[in-house]
Amino acid sequence: MSGTAGAAAHRAAMAGHNRISTQALSSVARAAAGEALGVPPQDVRAEWSDDDGLLALSLVAPIAVPSLTAVLREPQRVAGFGGSIWDRAVAAKAHILRRVTELSGAQLSRVDIRISGAAVRDGGRAR
Repeated sequence: MSGTAGAAAHRAAMAGHNRISTQALSSVARAAAGEALGVPPQDVRAEWSDDDGLLALSLVAPIAVPSLTAVLREPQRVAGFGGSIWDRAVAAKAHILRRVTELSGAQLSRVDIRISGAAVRDGGRAR
């Protein structure tokens, strides 16, 4: 194949448009949020809005927490879960933004999280 023919074939392969549906982006966002908050992705709601040409992501989700009985016995369990709910939600924003961008290539301006409840889990390491 000559240089000209190779360039033409490359242009033909690059022609057209690629689009990621809102449903696909929402699935990626729910998975990233579930990973960051320690809950199943199906428990996360995701909504998108335009923020001056970039995507703004709003999430509503519960967050995994240790049982209060376990925390009374072993206060270190809070640290084993990653700290307070507030600290974990703040850290989750950066993780979710990075993960959604990494997986989808979408440019996000921000991630807003509303914690809707607590999902009591046994895990977390006592330190």
